[in-house]
Amino acid sequence: MKEFIAACVQIAVTPNDVQANVDKGVAWLEKAVREYEAELVVFPETVTTSFVTGLDAKGLWDLVDEAPGRITRDVQAAAKSLGVHVVWPSYRRGPERGVVYNSSILIGPDGEIIGIYDKTHPFPLERADCGGWVTLGNRADVFETALGSIGMIICYDGDFPELSRLLAVKGAEMILRPSALLRSFDIWHITNCARAYDNHVYVVATNSVGPDAGGSYYFGHSMIVTPIAWRLAQARGGEEIIAAKLDPDPLRYVTWG
Repeated sequence: MKEFIAACVQIAVTPNDVQANVDKGVAWLEKAVREYEAELVVFPETVTTSFVTGLDAKGLWDLVDEAPGRITRDVQAAAKSLGVHVVWPSYRRGPERGVVYNSSILIGPDGEIIGIYDKTHPFPLERADCGGWVTLGNRADVFETALGSIGMIICYDGDFPELSRLLAVKGAEMILRPSALLRSFDIWHITNCARAYDNHVYVVATNSVGPDAGGSYYFGHSMIVTPIAWRLAQARGGEEIIAAKLDPDPLRYVTWG
């Protein structure tokens, strides 16, 4: 892992307007690089649509796209132009109509997709097998980048220690957690700090802010947490960017080898 600046871009989205949200994401990505010199930028969960869309699985499949595709194309171009790593979370089309994944898409500074993680622990209301709209993912990979070894989880995944431990055992030095968490700040805070301290990894956790199509309002408070559970940066309840320098030395001091 190298020393670099990571940023959380905490923005509100326009429910179900994919292109408007892509355009807004690109503008805020440029701002994160220009004003904070970020080399890694993490957006909130389902940033292209909002978490609750009011659509069933087939309607949501029609709204979004594959990756790469129109949900990622402009962000990929911006990442290449800026030379930055981007975590761009979105609902994503599966192989047939009605199969939709809740995905975290890692884009490299060359504009190419490094890897995709599909949420393995969707919240009960979103699970297709419980009457929702999301098909469960079944992989948890660690991606090697110029910044270091990256693992990704999404929101409710962070409630389950075993998933983050699996990523750490696979060599993750940082876990990136795009989220649309509603339940409470206490749950948000404790799970981010616990997953960091459990595994001696950095956690970069970006939460949604503002309303979704169902009228729920997300409280934000994105945070960047060290391997010993110190918060390097924490957002408030509105649109903003937070950033912090991630230093590889704490990993060396608290992790054997």
